[in-house]
Amino acid sequence: MQREDLTDFLKKQFPDCTVREDTQYPELIIPAEKISEVATALKTINELEFDYLISLTAVDYKDKFTVVYHVESTKIRLLLVLKTDVTDRVNPSVDTVSTIWPTAGPHEREVFDLFGIKFNGHADLRRLFLEDDYGFPLRKDFKDENRMLTL
Repeated sequence: MQREDLTDFLKKQFPDCTVREDTQYPELIIPAEKISEVATALKTINELEFDYLISLTAVDYKDKFTVVYHVESTKIRLLLVLKTDVTDRVNPSVDTVSTIWPTAGPHEREVFDLFGIKFNGHADLRRLFLEDDYGFPLRKDFKDENRMLTL
């Protein structure tokens, strides 16, 4: 399957999602409430078999978070970027994909630790690097008055 075939397939298979083709890798923009459903389909559809999650991170845009997933199909040798927006900044959460791609487990813990985004259904969601009461240092509104270094 070529990149053009993939984007056509994604448009037909996931009409509730948006496909971006003007990027380095094709992007599938998924509504947050459908991330688990779409991720499962991407892994199990025979023509695709996106069987490996390479990375998972987040971006803070001040008014929303975007969770970004890079997945690969070792069968068709293509990469795909998945994105989903989380608009609740007070209690941000999205469903886990660690039950679909086990490599997501530590990535989700890191995003939780640094951004405060909770992954519903994660088996071991706890801070990875920082103390429980530290705050979330990769948020744009993060302030650390007590621990800031002075030169």
